[in-house]
Amino acid sequence: MPATMASTVAHVAYIGLGANLGDARASVEQAIARLRQLPGAALLSHSALYRSAPFDAGGDDYINAVAALSTTLEPLPLLRALQAIEQEFGRERPYFHAPRTLDLDILLYGDQVIATPALTVPHPGLTQRAFALLPLLDIAPSILIPNAGPARQFAAAVGAQRIERLP
Repeated sequence: MPATMASTVAHVAYIGLGANLGDARASVEQAIARLRQLPGAALLSHSALYRSAPFDAGGDDYINAVAALSTTLEPLPLLRALQAIEQEFGRERPYFHAPRTLDLDILLYGDQVIATPALTVPHPGLTQRAFALLPLLDIAPSILIPNAGPARQFAAAVGAQRIERLP
C-alpha cells in the first residue's frame, strides 16, 4: 500500500452514521457491521442508535450513531473508503441535505484539524448537531474537540433538537 494510503501509526477516528431512506435502522446497523470489515481499520466501539429530526431539511426522521475506529488509513483514503461503503448502500447526492440511504462522516480524526476542499475535520456541524454530538458523547464522554474544547460543553446548546435514544 502506498505511504499516502496508510501509516504504521493508528489514529482513532470517530465516524458519524445516518440514514433516513428505506429501512434506515437496518442500514445503520449493517453499516456498523461493514465498518468492522474495513481494511486498515478496527471497530473499537459504537454508540446506541438515535432517532432524530432532519437537520435543515425535510423528509423522514434519521437513524444515527457514531462509531470509533482505530485506523492506519490517512484521512483522505479513509474518506474514500467510507464513500465506497455509502455507494454500496445506494447513496446518491442529488442536492445538499438530500435524504440518504446512508451517510458516513468523519467527525474527528485523532486530534487533527483538516481543512481541504474534500474534507473538514473536526466535522463543521459537530458541535451544533445533537444527532452527531450525543452519540459521540455515548462512547467518548470526555473527548476534546480540537480548537473547541470538551465536547460535553456543547450538549446544552443542542438540547432543544428533537432526538431520541433507541432501545
